[in-house]
Formats: sequence, C-alpha cells, structure tokens
Amino acid sequence: MKNYNFLTVILLGITLIGCGDTKKGENSLFTIDDSAFPAHFLSSEAVSIGILNPKSKEIDSIAYTINDKRAGSTKGTEKFKFELKDQKLGYQYLKATVYFGADSSIATKRIELVSNVTPKLLKYKVINTYPHDIASFNEGLEFHNDTLYESTGQKGSSYIRKYDYKTGKVFKQVDLDQQYFGEGITIVNGKLYQLTWQENKGFIYDAKTLKLEKTFNYDKKIEGWGMTNDGKFIYRSDGTEKIWKMDPNTQKLIDYINVYSGESKIKAINELELINGKFYVNVWQKDAIAVVNPISGAVEGILDMSGLRKLMTGVTKDDVLNGIAYNPKTKTIFVTGKNWNKMFEITVSE
Repeated sequence: MKNYNFLTVILLGITLIGCGDTKKGENSLFTIDDSAFPAHFLSSEAVSIGILNPKSKEIDSIAYTINDKRAGSTKGTEKFKFELKDQKLGYQYLKATVYFGADSSIATKRIELVSNVTPKLLKYKVINTYPHDIASFNEGLEFHNDTLYESTGQKGSSYIRKYDYKTGKVFKQVDLDQQYFGEGITIVNGKLYQLTWQENKGFIYDAKTLKLEKTFNYDKKIEGWGMTNDGKFIYRSDGTEKIWKMDPNTQKLIDYINVYSGESKIKAINELELINGKFYVNVWQKDAIAVVNPISGAVEGILDMSGLRKLMTGVTKDDVLNGIAYNPKTKTIFVTGKNWNKMFEITVSE
C-alpha cells in the first residue's frame, strides 16, 4: 500500500473513487474514445481525445469544451490533446461537438483528476491545556485580537460567545433562535460571519459587540459547515469534499476546490482554519486534521490527533474532534472537540 493510502486511512477510513464515468455520448452517432484512458488522471498529464465514428460519417470539424469552457477544435478526425495542469482536482466534463455536413452532434465523457502529492505525516506537541465548556457542541473556533470566539450547534442550544481562553470567563454570548442549528464562524474586517447547518441562513455581527447587523440567504443549495478567511475572501465547507470561496461583501459563492488525498476524495470537510497559507481542516467523525493546498485542493499533510482522547476522561466516540483556531500572537494552534472538557494548545512539525 502506498504511503499516502496509509495516511488516508487515518483521515477517513479510505473510500477510493472508481474510474471515470462510463456515460456514453448523448446520441448514437459519435462517442469519445476512452479505451486508452487511465482510471484516473494526474495534473501533470494530458488527455488525448479521439472520436469513435461507427457510422463512418464524414466529419468536417470537432469543437471541444472542458467543464463548459472552450478548449479548442480540430479538423476532420484529428485527435485533440488537452493539458490538465491548470484544472482543479475532481471530475472534468469533456464535450465534443462534431460537425458533419449541415448537421452537428454532441458526445460527452467524464474523467477524474486526482492528486499526485504524497501527504506527510505531521506530529504535534501539546504545550498547554485549558478548560473548555463541556456543554459546548463546538462548530467553530477563531481568535480575534487575542480573544477566542466560539460557535456551537444543536437546535435550542446554539450560540456564539467570546471569552478568555485561559480561564474560560465569558465576555459576551448571543444565543440563536431555537429554529437554527449554529455552524462555523469567521471574522473579516471587524465583522463576524456565522453559518447555520440546514436552514440556508447566515448572520453577520459586529465582532466587538456581537450585535446582529445582517441576515443573508445562501445563494446555493448547500449546507453550512466550517468557515475561515484570508483577510479578503471567506472559505466555507459544506460537508462534502468541496471548500467554497465566498465574497464577504455580497455573500455570493464564486469558486471552489475539491479536496483529494491521492486518489481519494476527502469528504465531510468540517471546521476550517487558514494557517500560514494552508487550510487546516477537520474531517467529520475522524480524529485527524488534514493540511490542504488552497489552490489545488491536494492534501499535503495529516495530523493524527487520536492521542488527545487519552488526555481526557468522559469523552465518548460521539464527542468528535472539531475546532481549530490559530493564535497569531503566540503562533500556536488551539484544538478542541464537541463537548470536550479541555482545549489543547499545540505546535506542529514534520
């Protein structure tokens, strides 16, 4: 078993993705020839696309698109070669529009682009342990001006609060209406953004006072999970392998990446934190944190956090790891879990 597959077992118990979709063209005249396609493609490779023409039509030209973007064209039955280096990981949708005589016909194919990065097994060191409210079903954790902010879930007990992480003293708490299941938070330009799970609503507060300033609707039918930001854009997870990019001014989703470890999608991406240019992400129900390249979506490192459970008592398997916050003042990472009675300050190294 390759090293990255061993690490992927730590991340998610491993669910390997099968080969590309075998869906044939949208008609019986032409199909994209996939006989030489591998099960998966790498970004360092190119795909050579040919057309099967079983009825021997006289083809004038073929126009190609990749993910609905024009990629190029060929004359007659000449093959088309497309470099994959600039494509995001995940499924790529190929479409060939074949022109013959006065007619045209479409053939489609789906291929999968996977990561060629071998993740490194990272290690951590606990340098401090702090109290954490065992009643807090953690959904989001973030530092702002050396103050820790936390959001929690569960309908009827969801809230956001700011507090002294060393003592647990609460400075301010705002409870959500009982209809909402609170999710991730992040702070940009003095505003605290909060998601809800399945209610398709988000909230914007003044980060200092926690006064609600705006409620917004999601512009896509996705769930709300984790959040982080790079100072300009917000990044959101939705419980799949996707990390979405959101404009904080309009709350519109403008792009996404797919997270892969080797040939495996890493689904159930939850809490997010952007640390030194990399996403640190919780994987739902796994005692592991993945370190993800924010451009490609490739998992570059994995932290096995299962040892933290040995440092606590009364934590069940349902009390999962969740919550990552980077403190720029101390340059350390804080992690906790749902209904954990402790929070750990750690450093990370290879």
